[in-house]
Amino acid sequence: MSRIGKKPVVIPAGASARLDGQKVIIKGAKGELFFVVPDDVSVSLEDGGVKVDPRSDSKRARAMWGMSRAQINNLVVGVTAGFEKKLEINGVGYKAAVVGQHVSLALGYSHDVNYPIPKGITVVTPKPTEIVISGIDKREVGQVAAEIRAYRGPEPYKGKGVKYAGEFIFRKEGKKK
Repeated sequence: MSRIGKKPVVIPAGASARLDGQKVIIKGAKGELFFVVPDDVSVSLEDGGVKVDPRSDSKRARAMWGMSRAQINNLVVGVTAGFEKKLEINGVGYKAAVVGQHVSLALGYSHDVNYPIPKGITVVTPKPTEIVISGIDKREVGQVAAEIRAYRGPEPYKGKGVKYAGEFIFRKEGKKK
């Protein structure tokens, strides 16, 4: 049994939920998001919340049960509070700046890397060595952070590169002569 799936998703004040078949639509102060629930799971609105139940006792239905509840909860959190990822840049001369609808990254290449900012995502650089990515869709925020990090991931010897804030980089010892 899914411990996560058993709990109903509570809809806070200022947000509303509605069902359109298997499509759950959540509307809040920051915007509107939807999720299409798999056919193995049934969804209903009960007592100011969204209740998710499996349609059968199959392994797939049980897996989709907890996943669907978590996805719906992410929609609620996104439209009420939003999501945020922070990236740190380490290295001599490595820096970032937001220029129009692009993030300009100086990462030790012969040219700056320009990353286009997708719609619905906000990117801010409070310091040249910090990038703050925010938005209402958890998946999109995480994808943008992963794509920016992939341009120059942290290396294990000096720790240079782009990493998530709070990420631990396992350091290696250099060669001994």
